[in-house]
Amino acid sequence: MTPGRTAAVDDALGRLAKTEPDIRAWVRVDAEGARAAAERAPDGPLRGVPFGVKDIIDVAGLPTECGSPLRRGRTAEHDAWLVDRLRKAGAVPLGKTVTTEFAYFQPGPTRNPHDVAHTPGGSSSGSAAAVAAGVVPLALGSQTAGSLTRPASFCGVAGYVAPVGAWPTTGITGLSPTLDAPGLLTEHVNGLAAAVEAVDGTRCEAPDATVRVLVWPGTELADVHPAMLDALQSTARDLAAAGAATDELAGRVRTPELAEAHATVMAYEAARSLAAEAEHPESLSRHLNDLLARGRDIPADEYQAALAVRHEARTRILELLDRADVILGPAAPGPAPHGLDATGTPVLSRPWQLLGLPVVTVPGHRDPYGMPLGLQLIGHPARVGRLLGIARRVEETVR
Repeated sequence: MTPGRTAAVDDALGRLAKTEPDIRAWVRVDAEGARAAAERAPDGPLRGVPFGVKDIIDVAGLPTECGSPLRRGRTAEHDAWLVDRLRKAGAVPLGKTVTTEFAYFQPGPTRNPHDVAHTPGGSSSGSAAAVAAGVVPLALGSQTAGSLTRPASFCGVAGYVAPVGAWPTTGITGLSPTLDAPGLLTEHVNGLAAAVEAVDGTRCEAPDATVRVLVWPGTELADVHPAMLDALQSTARDLAAAGAATDELAGRVRTPELAEAHATVMAYEAARSLAAEAEHPESLSRHLNDLLARGRDIPADEYQAALAVRHEARTRILELLDRADVILGPAAPGPAPHGLDATGTPVLSRPWQLLGLPVVTVPGHRDPYGMPLGLQLIGHPARVGRLLGIARRVEETVR
């Protein structure tokens, strides 16, 4: 092997060996495959960078098991679109990271690197934990409700959810075609910006002097922890002091209606996406069986009504985001809950995922016990570069 070409992979494998007994973020590590890929990686912007892949996303030659015995041993023949794009930029898949069962609620074995007695969130649990533990600088996730934003917040890393439809989901096992979106996790926003540019050419844009921010506490949807509200308000104050124009989102978006419509669309479509798996209820968790049963019971006209809510609200929110740059809110109701039997609630992501908007989770805040608190920035799908630039500024403010 050529000296130096596999150095980053070897470093990642060394860190993985030290952290994995406690964190349990990986379901499969392809050490030899990663070293071989590093040897032949093209000279792109991410040359030699090792990355983790959520185990609902295909990597050619590796199983995609989706956290379920029903998919055990199913080997992918081709890379998912997103994996292929990163390979062409020179990045190297190190292996597959833990997902909750079919990217829903049943937890895997992964623990939060900041305190192993706490959940890392879900469903992109292994990817968030692998980045937070310092094993890889980049990992792939996905979001249908709050599957990337929440674990990014709980694990104290940066997360990016692409606008629905902007990045193909080819090679990704999904739940809901209307809601599914791929995404990325890195240590800081700068890492997200570099990876997004490598994937689709979008460049992070430095915002001009006046950034227009709508502040959203999310308290109409969840009992938001005081430390999270303090983090939100202190960040809003700091942005205002630095020249941003801040205002309250306040009633301009009916988020409870959107969260309800999201739940309807997700259940209805999941019941059809996983219809074959539903024929084996004994092999599925109670959580997933309940979701699929609920989806089968939703009448078609109720589903169509939820889609109509989505269409009308998306038109309004895009008009709103033509006048404002971003919505700033909590990425989760609070720090990662204690215990490993649940992954927390995605409710604060449901409205924005229904609308298919890009989201960046910004790390940096902590609660009084040192657990991470993430903020989310929601932006216009046609201005991802500006969203990333504002997120970078917010992260600098938080630091």
